[in-house]
Amino acid sequence: MQKLFVLIILSIVVASSVAFTNNTSDSDADKLRKIYSQSPDKWPAPFIDEGVDWKELGILPPSPLENKKDSLRHLIELGKILFFDTRLSGSEKISCATCHQPELSWTDGKEKSLGHEGTINKRNSPTIQNTWFYNKLFWDGRSSSLEDQSFAPINSESEMHGDMRELSRKLKNIKGYLSLFDSAFGDPSINPQRISTAIAVFERTVVSRKSKLDEFLAGKKKVLNNEELKGLHLFRTKARCMNCHNGPLFSDNQFHNNGFAGKDVGLYFVTHKDDDMGKFKTPSLRDIQKTGPWMHDGSFNNLAEIVEKYNRGTPGSDQLVKPLSLNKDEINALLSFLNAISSPPMEFKKPILPQ
Repeated sequence: MQKLFVLIILSIVVASSVAFTNNTSDSDADKLRKIYSQSPDKWPAPFIDEGVDWKELGILPPSPLENKKDSLRHLIELGKILFFDTRLSGSEKISCATCHQPELSWTDGKEKSLGHEGTINKRNSPTIQNTWFYNKLFWDGRSSSLEDQSFAPINSESEMHGDMRELSRKLKNIKGYLSLFDSAFGDPSINPQRISTAIAVFERTVVSRKSKLDEFLAGKKKVLNNEELKGLHLFRTKARCMNCHNGPLFSDNQFHNNGFAGKDVGLYFVTHKDDDMGKFKTPSLRDIQKTGPWMHDGSFNNLAEIVEKYNRGTPGSDQLVKPLSLNKDEINALLSFLNAISSPPMEFKKPILPQ
């Protein structure tokens, strides 16, 4: 009897959740606002597939280095300077910031990044905001740390066309760098490990700006308009976004085949496991409106087109991606919510390079 009662209650909750998603009236919006004004543990259960490990949406967490910035200020400053220095590349024309520009939310705004002598690389440059969060770096997860990740673009023939060993010798001949390394590490020695460490520490300080959703979760219950609130509800329920984009960073930190892979094998390149064919890292959706074009290959310039494709279903994708049957109003509401979790980039002062 008790089990039957629980099933009935769950059915009512789910039915109510679906009802809210269709042609939301002012009264429906008021009901949604009342529901979502509660603490997240009292929100309606999201539509999550069995076996999926998920976390509730939440306020943007700070960088893990937030409380260490003062003690690490010299190391962070060194990493910032290295990040913007084109002398790290073989041509001395490309820096890390060439593909990760602060004014573009730390992307380059291009379909695919441009490397050495204008070489078009195979993938889109993702933002470096909140990269401290990821267990694996690059779209295919081939690096397990930011320190390791920083080596790859510098050494890549098609990207920065540099050489970490040669770079150490080059920087030793720049007087200004000797004092910077001395301040950061306690002596002026320069080597590949110190270069990668400094860049990685700086990158861990690059975070998103708080969004309207963060303000809403912090208590400003009117900051989300009715359309955005409806989009939040759809995101968690009928649109099934929470299966992959959950938690405060809107990513499950996993890899999935969403049906957009094309000829790129993705994670399979790293693991050589058949089940990983066409899988890519789940990107954070924070600031999604500011970080286009989208997908691993930058093939979409319009978020509405992406939502429409997910709505129809994507052949060849894994079982988490299913047709959604969203109507036009629901798609617009979902896009409004994606805008509500997007904020302009923080103001950033570019460093003066040492001579």
